[in-house]
Formats: sequence, structure tokens, C-alpha cells
Amino acid sequence: MDDGAVRDIVLIHGAWQGSWAFDAWRPYLEDAGWRVHCVDLPGNGHTPATKRHPATLAGYTAFVCETLLSLGGPAVVLGHSGGGIVASQVAEAMPGQVAALVYLVGMMLPDGMSYADLIRQHHAEDPSWAYAGIGPHLAWSQDGSHSQVSHEGALQVFLHDCPADAAQAAARRLAPQPEAGRAMANALTAERFGRVPRLYVGCRNDRSVPWALQQRMQHLQAPQASIALDCGHVPQLACPQALTAALLPALAALLAQFTH
Repeated sequence: MDDGAVRDIVLIHGAWQGSWAFDAWRPYLEDAGWRVHCVDLPGNGHTPATKRHPATLAGYTAFVCETLLSLGGPAVVLGHSGGGIVASQVAEAMPGQVAALVYLVGMMLPDGMSYADLIRQHHAEDPSWAYAGIGPHLAWSQDGSHSQVSHEGALQVFLHDCPADAAQAAARRLAPQPEAGRAMANALTAERFGRVPRLYVGCRNDRSVPWALQQRMQHLQAPQASIALDCGHVPQLACPQALTAALLPALAALLAQFTH
């Protein structure tokens, strides 16, 4: 495989979202020559086809692997936010089909560590550090199996620096999220996941995954490349042109390094 052959990119959304989360960014990638495949993870009610898999890490992984197999060759796999956990597990399951992993302010966590574990670890080292994130803005189903983000919470935590009309539209589209597909931890090995190159896209003004936690994840997982943007949690909506301009050269360099 050479770099020129890698033109498919699979985009995995985070919690409460769907494939629509990449609508504003998709044209920029396509204009740059990428074939873009945006998945709807099972359990968020976006498409009937996803109902054959459960809203769990195993179900998400199986669903994305089906997409990869349909492409006929290796692809870049990108996970936004909690979609980073899914991207990692897909690389563990099918390392030969993943040319590179991109974490778009994504959860790039070590084997066995959940996001809650990461927060506890950071707080143990810095007790003065305060973190709320999206938690105070969640409403839960009676049995605790699903959560929903309030409209105002989405605007404050996720979409604060996005164009106003686009932010309002995105906040309205957030769906109930099965907790089984949010409270997840990877099972990763150096022999499989560890052989796939990784690129981290950090967002310094993120109110959902704070910069301190992004830095900690990069320290723990040591991606081969990283870039940083001065924006919040949803760069694909807040600044798609700047995201494209920063990411694609870094991704091309990473692919060239590992495919030649």
C-alpha cells in the first residue's frame, strides 16, 4: 500500500450525535479528494440498519468494521470525542484495515481505562483541579439506561464557539444516548492496536474534554503526530476550514511515514 492509495476516511461520531455531526466538514474533505464515510452508531435511532447491533463497544466496533470491510482496502478511521474509544477498538479488531487513527479531540485511552478513570487520575494528582463537563446538563431516563443533553447545556459546553444558527440546529439534533455506549473502556494490545499510527487533534478551548485531559491522554498514549486548534469541542462545525488546513498535511505526513 502507498499513501496515494489511502483515500477513504471513516468518521465516527461521539455520544448523543449521529453522522450528521460531520455535515459541515464533509465537503472540505471531499474537495481535498477524500471518500468520506460517516457512520451512525447503533442505538441513537438514526437509521434502522444499526438496530442489528447493540449500543455497546462490541456492537459499535462490529458495525464500523462492517463499513471498513465494504471499502475494499485500508482507510483512515477518525473518532470525535467518545468516538475515539470506538476508533481504538476498531484498530485492535482490524489493524490491517486501518491506515491511521485520528482522534478529533477524541478519547484516546489506554487499555482498560475509562474516561471517568482518566478524570479521577488527573484529580488525584491535582486536587485543586475542578471538572464538570457535560454532566450537570444531563437528564436521565427513569431506569438510568439513557441520558439526554439539555439544549442550553449543549450550547454552553459543546457548541459555544460555533455559528449561532448551526449551533442551535446541532443542539436540537442531539439524541438520547444509551449509557452502555458511553461508559466504555478499551481492550487493546501492543501487537494489534499498537501498530496503527495515531494522530491527535487537540482543542485548547474545549469545555467538554478539557485541555488538561487532552494533554494527559497524549502523554499516556503517545501519538506519533499531533496538532492543536484554538477552538471548542466541535471543530468540524466551529472551524471546518481551519481544521482541514491543519489536519490534512499532518495526516499526509503520517501516512507517508508509515507506508513507505
